[in-house]
Amino acid sequence: MTALITGASRGLGAFIARRLAAVEPVVVNYARDSAGAARVVDDIIAAGGQARAYKADVTDFSAVQEMLDSVGPVRVVVANATGPQPLIAAEETTWEDHLRQLEFFVKSPTLLMQAALPGMKELGGGRIIMIGSDSFERALPLASAYNAAKGAQIGLARTWARELGRYGVTVNVVAPGWIPVERHGDADTAGYVAEVPLGRIGTPDDIADVVAFVASDAARFVTGERITVNGGHTID
Repeated sequence: MTALITGASRGLGAFIARRLAAVEPVVVNYARDSAGAARVVDDIIAAGGQARAYKADVTDFSAVQEMLDSVGPVRVVVANATGPQPLIAAEETTWEDHLRQLEFFVKSPTLLMQAALPGMKELGGGRIIMIGSDSFERALPLASAYNAAKGAQIGLARTWARELGRYGVTVNVVAPGWIPVERHGDADTAGYVAEVPLGRIGTPDDIADVVAFVASDAARFVTGERITVNGGHTID
């Protein structure tokens, strides 16, 4: 059985791919960064795992279908791929800005689910895991399009969980807080950490470990849930 992780050439996706490869073969999906995807695959193989890289635009119907046809049935799909997240004032946010976020956080998961579901049915079940964000609760200013799309993921997960449960497929969202990765550079985290009850910034491993749990048999009775991983930053 296989796990497919989208946007896995770097950042959270790369950590998730390495973590899941400890228990099953993985497909490292990427859109542009072939060198990064190759490094992740090499790391996994060096650690004794099995992996292959696959280039595909996961917002394109044909590309997603071709990828799933090529890699065969997958037990786990981790919808992690994302795009630019510009800060835009509400009064300047256009419908096109909303569509750009919905492409990654609604359209792509939908295409992945539809393409992977026949194989999951053959396997007798599977896991669909979307990588969300706690920005939905935090209502981050200047990010209305991003926040709205991340909120939409919750609706997808809850509805799909009801519909796909009969096939043994669970659907969940793992929602990180701010987890600095390559694209954040040397960002100052002190102000953020001061608001986190556990008193530290989150790490990619924190997210990868939770994804691995949700992907495992230990989470076989968990579906339609959103698991926030942010050290308690958004405790009500």
